[in-house]
Parts: sequence; C-alpha cells; structure tokens
Amino acid sequence: MSQWVVLLIAMVAVCAVVVTVVVLRQRRIAEDDDPTETPDVIEYMVMMIGVIYAIVLGLAIAGVWEGRGAAQADVLAEAQALHEVKARVQVYPVQVRDKVRADVDAYAAFVADKEWSTMRDHGELSPRGAQLLDQLRADVTQFDPKSDLAAQAYQPVVDEVAAADAARAERGQSAGATMPGVVWFGLITGALVTVGLIFTLQIRRSAKELLLAGLFSALIAFLLFLIWDLDAPFGSGLAVSADVFRQLL
Repeated sequence: MSQWVVLLIAMVAVCAVVVTVVVLRQRRIAEDDDPTETPDVIEYMVMMIGVIYAIVLGLAIAGVWEGRGAAQADVLAEAQALHEVKARVQVYPVQVRDKVRADVDAYAAFVADKEWSTMRDHGELSPRGAQLLDQLRADVTQFDPKSDLAAQAYQPVVDEVAAADAARAERGQSAGATMPGVVWFGLITGALVTVGLIFTLQIRRSAKELLLAGLFSALIAFLLFLIWDLDAPFGSGLAVSADVFRQLL
C-alpha cells in the first residue's frame, strides 16, 4: 500500500470520527442550551489552522535554507581543496606541476561553464566532470617524488584530491530538489485551506479588509515561491554561485 493511500485513509478516518462525534453530541443537546455562551468555533478554528500552517511554513523554509547552506559549504570545500592542490604542487618538477595545474583548471572551467547548467536542468552531475577529476587524480598519484620537498607534499596533495572528490559527491546529492512530494501536497493544500477560510469570516467589501485579504494571500504565495526556489540550490534565483571555481582559473 502506497503512502498516498495510507495518507488518504488516515485523513478520511479522522474527518469521519470528528463529524460523527459532533453529530452524536448534537443530538444529546438539551432544548434549553444557549449556543451564545460558548466561543465562536469558526474563529477559533481559523486561528488554529493559521498557526499550524505558519509553523509548517517556517519548518519548510528552514529546511530548504539549511539545504542550500549545506550545498554552498560543499562547493566551497571542493574549490578550497582544488586550490590547495594547485598551491602544494609548487615544489613539484615544472612539467608535473604544470600538468596538475592544467588538470585543475580544466576541471574548474568545466564545472563552472558546463556542469552548473547540467545540475540546474537535470538535477545531476555530468559524467565528463568525473572523467576530468579522475584524470587529475591519475596525474597526482602516478607522480614519483624524487626530492624531499616533493615527497613531503605528495600525500597532502593526494588527500586534497580525495577531499575534492568527496565534496563533489556531496554536491551531486544536493543538485536536485530535496522537498518530498507529500510535503508539497501539504503546503499547497494548507495554503488553499488557509486562504479559503478567510471567506468563512464576516469579511466585507471595505477597502481595508480587501487589502488585508489580498496581502495575506500574496504573502502565502511569496513564501511558497521562496520554498520552491530554495529547494533547488543550483537552480535560478537564490542559487549557489559557481564563482569560486572561476576564481581558480
């Protein structure tokens, strides 16, 4: 049984229980009962639904913002590791040093100019980027240091290439959208219910009430758009920038 079917059954069951209890309780109310002595249920429910939906929106925004921050940290870690590779091969022989730095430049240029658009459009990394990084790793690991300085720098350079590879893998996991479909279902349904409940109140056509209703609806739409935009860290709008890779060139 899929989670959507379970969710639908749970929602229908809860609604049925609540309606049944209310109907049974209504039949037992005495004729002399005065409903004016109890608070307005509609206003109470509107307030509670608004509070609950505000909490859900806040958690969703916090989640996608944290995901964007993690993606930004992965990009910085990858770029920093590549920068360390270029800096530490300074003690290598000229031919090897230039070859390793050329590999780093080729990889950084491809990531900034090509792979970024692949992540934005398809939500995944490009196989060509993995090939370029493998070429860098091969040139680094196959070098046989002869001098003491080169021998001391060899293992740190290998470690930095491994760190760049690990950061690249983390970047790949953040390339696509992370918000599950069931969460989007809840956000959109909650927005429709929250905005729709405005019409259950005694709203009139005064300019002030219409303005507040319009601003409230616009705010809900803006927050949903913000969640959608932040849900793709390498998309458009508030996306993570590739400038740190261009700075390596």
